[in-house]
Amino acid sequence: MTPRRVLAILATAELLAMAPWFSASAVAPTLTRVWHLSPAGTAWLTISVQLGFVAGALVSAVLTLADRWSARRLVVGSAALAAVATVCVARAPGPGVGIACRMVTGAALAGVYPPGMKIVAGWFREGRGWAIGILVGALTLGSAAPHLVRWAAPPEAWRLVLGIAAASALAGGVLVLAVPHDGPFAAPSPPFSWSAAPRILRDRGVLLANLGYLGHMWELYAMWTWMAVFVAASERVRRGGAAIDTTALAALVTFAVVGSGAIGCWLGGKCADRWGRTLVTSAAMVVSGSCAIAAGLFFGGPLAALVPLLLVWGVTVVADSAQFSTAVSELAPADYVGTALTLQTSMGFLLTCATIYLLPAVATALGWRWSMSVLAIGPALGVWAMLALRQRPEAARLAGGRR
Repeated sequence: MTPRRVLAILATAELLAMAPWFSASAVAPTLTRVWHLSPAGTAWLTISVQLGFVAGALVSAVLTLADRWSARRLVVGSAALAAVATVCVARAPGPGVGIACRMVTGAALAGVYPPGMKIVAGWFREGRGWAIGILVGALTLGSAAPHLVRWAAPPEAWRLVLGIAAASALAGGVLVLAVPHDGPFAAPSPPFSWSAAPRILRDRGVLLANLGYLGHMWELYAMWTWMAVFVAASERVRRGGAAIDTTALAALVTFAVVGSGAIGCWLGGKCADRWGRTLVTSAAMVVSGSCAIAAGLFFGGPLAALVPLLLVWGVTVVADSAQFSTAVSELAPADYVGTALTLQTSMGFLLTCATIYLLPAVATALGWRWSMSVLAIGPALGVWAMLALRQRPEAARLAGGRR
């Protein structure tokens, strides 16, 4: 089987398997009403997934599961668990059980996303940034898909949205079985070592790449999570506060904005393999951070002006994501690439819990118009870290080097 065919299978599998991530967020307005959630409770529909992902990723990293076990089998089992947990959310009698099931969903997806990247790294040496970019682009589309289903389904059919996400995850896991092995460039499984994770974290090049990733993650998931609310609030202001249900329109715009990130992932991978990961990640964060600030200027204006800006933001906010992971796969010890990727994602997703919770609090204080501007702090830090990495000797090991 050729690497490109493997990539096509993995990308399709990731697109399907990651659907549960924002499945509850897509129906959050309905769940807020049905479960009588406060704004903080609504935020926990996504925060619980992030925390579950962090817990699952940390267990996987400490035990080096992504390197000692078959990454393909880990993805299959984890996708099945995510499907079951999502069905349980649909059947939950209230927010306590529902949020607990969302946490299990996140823990399961920690066995889908990082191992998927490891498999791609095992099949690609040349063009690795492009290949991982394709995978993350598929993940982005999969994360956006529930918003499209929500737009097409009536509000009372929220369980159908969750059910489709669960079936999608199960299908994605089964599809991974079509990949014959973890790749010709995959390192042999190393022996278990408690010191593996601390050794990875102490590496200076990996540290700077992880700092860049943290700056990126400060912005990404809070923007994705609250985009529908931001668009709905903007439309209410534009219409003079009229009591009109804007949730379906906001869901469609959110699908387009989040889904447009797939284009950014592809472009980011192509450009990074040619011009260097540090340069491309820095450029993407400059643009996305600028969009976070500029969004307030277009708030309350016509969609014809707001949506193009949001689409540019959607493309650039995730264009760099795969390149941080690719950089770590190139800088970390070859036999612990899976563990290094899992550590990176666990730290990033832990940080997203803070910004997802922070944004509605900022909106309460400042209003939704300028709430998104706080997200620009992350890209500013990320640009500093990647330009610092660009000046170090380790940069020569990245595609594009310091060109």
